[in-house]
Amino acid sequence: MRAIVIGSGIGGLSAAIRLAAMGLDVLVLEKLPDPGGRARVHRAEGFTFDMGPTVITVPSLLEDLFATGPGEPRLYPDFPDWEGLPYTERYVKLVPLDPFYRIHFPDGTHFDYKDDRDHLLSEIRRLAPEDEAGYLRFEEAARRIFQRGFLELGFTHFGSLLDLLRAAPDLLRLDAVRPLFSFVKKYFQNPKMRRVFSFESLLIGGNPLSVPAIYAMIHFVERNWGVHFALGGTGALVQGLIRKLGELGGEIRLRTPVRRILVRGGRVQGVVSEDGEVLKADLVVSNADYLHTYAELLAPEDRFWHSDLRLKRTRLSMSLFVAYFGFRAEGDEGKRLRHHNVLLSERYEELLKDIFQRKVLPPDMAHYLHLPTLTDPSLAPPGHHAAYTLVPVPHNGSGLDWKELGPEYLERALGYLEEAGYLPGLRERLVYTHFITPDYFQWTLNSHLGNAFGPEPVLWQTASLRPHNRSEDVKGLYLVGASYQPGAGLPSVMMSGKMTARLIAEDLGFFKKPKGAFT
Repeated sequence: MRAIVIGSGIGGLSAAIRLAAMGLDVLVLEKLPDPGGRARVHRAEGFTFDMGPTVITVPSLLEDLFATGPGEPRLYPDFPDWEGLPYTERYVKLVPLDPFYRIHFPDGTHFDYKDDRDHLLSEIRRLAPEDEAGYLRFEEAARRIFQRGFLELGFTHFGSLLDLLRAAPDLLRLDAVRPLFSFVKKYFQNPKMRRVFSFESLLIGGNPLSVPAIYAMIHFVERNWGVHFALGGTGALVQGLIRKLGELGGEIRLRTPVRRILVRGGRVQGVVSEDGEVLKADLVVSNADYLHTYAELLAPEDRFWHSDLRLKRTRLSMSLFVAYFGFRAEGDEGKRLRHHNVLLSERYEELLKDIFQRKVLPPDMAHYLHLPTLTDPSLAPPGHHAAYTLVPVPHNGSGLDWKELGPEYLERALGYLEEAGYLPGLRERLVYTHFITPDYFQWTLNSHLGNAFGPEPVLWQTASLRPHNRSEDVKGLYLVGASYQPGAGLPSVMMSGKMTARLIAEDLGFFKKPKGAFT
């Protein structure tokens, strides 16, 4: 039985590995000359830059994936809690980061975010002593949401509205459906603490002002398993997944964009590549963007539930401007900066409204500054650093002309890092620059309007209301990745791969759902 996976993002590779373990003949088709999707790598002049995700949480999900062997698809186990990661270390080396993030405020103060409760309380006492008791109440509320929303429901595929209704009473009782920022404001008075404990939804494309408070669980996801980095970059993780796929008999073909998913009589038949080659398959898994899959890869007559009207009404996540730069080290970069840095601007709520609601380019910037050579110097030539700074911007529904804006925005972004004192003398020390805009997400990664994270994770696009991993329109068509359930972010897309493989196994009659294993 043959399965074709469209796209080699981490979600697509995760699904492909599990299908290969089930004994299917798996072929992954990748449009680009290198694998990884959003987790691609950019190399130039001795520098190695991860182009996308760099925050690795829940390493046990990787261990579960790498431990999968022939005949062992590992579709049902809960989150394992191994002392070590013996299987993962055969493919990639993960190192824990301490702190997870350093969050910088415009007044020059900072907050080091980590998994140590006493440390967090000391940071709160240092910056906002009035919020120490509030944090303890927030901690307990977030823990309860984490227990129900992640540990118990994390692998649940919400295939119908009934599935959501079963979970709704608990989520309402936990106050997990109100907007995240409103939820955080209940517990914290200080504006700095409100930002510290709400910004993380941005890492999965969610506006803290509008995503449901169920995303407060991220606090405990990170506290429970930590934040890690793959030595060699996230690209090293992608290579480890490809190696695992090959060991299970799977194949990947690069430079093979898919033009159409073939359907006959409401059932998938395979795909047609851009050069006209017909590739037959018994089932197809799309790791592509939701709107690209349904609006571009399927013919209009092959879809009913995902009509043009429904696609048009989908609310998409924001996009990103990312500047990649290599520069000469002075040796003191680690005094003020850490591996992961969040540089907040003076504005918070109004900045978010500019990006998500008004869809205008804000006059100010918030940055996620990634400086991995503090952890792994091999990513740059000796005496140099490789870094990127990521700035949230509106998707291309804004009408902004990034061909004109891009070079100017690069200067603004790098100029801010220098002038604000994060990297003094940066422009004189630069030896390499490169940047991507929403146009890269739209035209290179085929993300509709250049969105960076799929449908925005607002309440009415969560759980059953988010695109399903089993197509309602075409039998034998399945979906995986950031656009689908459970959502964006490295843990979620790996969970999505497991969810999708489980649905396929059940549909093929390979496995029956264990009684009570999933709601």
